[in-house]
Amino acid sequence: MFDRHLIPLIRSPLTRLAKPLCRAGISANQISLTGFAIGMLALPLLALELYSWALLVILFNRLLDGLDGAVARETKITDCGGFLDITLDFIFYAAVVLGFALSSPANALPAATLLFAFMGTGSSFLAFAIMAGKRGIENPVYHHKSLYYLGGLTEGSETITLFVLMCLWPAGFATLAYGFALLCLVTTLTRLWSGYHTLGE
Repeated sequence: MFDRHLIPLIRSPLTRLAKPLCRAGISANQISLTGFAIGMLALPLLALELYSWALLVILFNRLLDGLDGAVARETKITDCGGFLDITLDFIFYAAVVLGFALSSPANALPAATLLFAFMGTGSSFLAFAIMAGKRGIENPVYHHKSLYYLGGLTEGSETITLFVLMCLWPAGFATLAYGFALLCLVTTLTRLWSGYHTLGE
């Protein structure tokens, strides 16, 4: 929901950070893999209830996730890079939720519920992107992306806000997880409706 408003604001600073990396010969895929490796540290940190360290790791992962796209735009956006980026993002999101589940048995059910909800938003997002690619449908908002980004109530910025709140308020994990799962359900239903009718036309 907020991605379309935030992306234009952060694009210029990310581009400035990306330029020296491009000159150094660092590729977007290298940044993606580095960010993923760092982000996956959140899983054991959360399991050990080291929430402040986990928060730093999560934020650094998101910084590198933005940087890999900026580097790609300065060099060349590729299908393999886009595939790598989105796949690693989905694994990272699931790892954060799993980390909270491992931190306390009481978190298991809300974590499972949230992962179930993520399946709805993720599958509707990727399925439409595949069909849009086949039909040559371009997104006027995220035209710089390597695949069609179907919007919704819960996008990247909302998910990261959720993770930040969970790290700052770990005792409220269940409340946050169930609340966000409900928002994900709304996102899935609206994507199914809009995606089905868009492709039907």
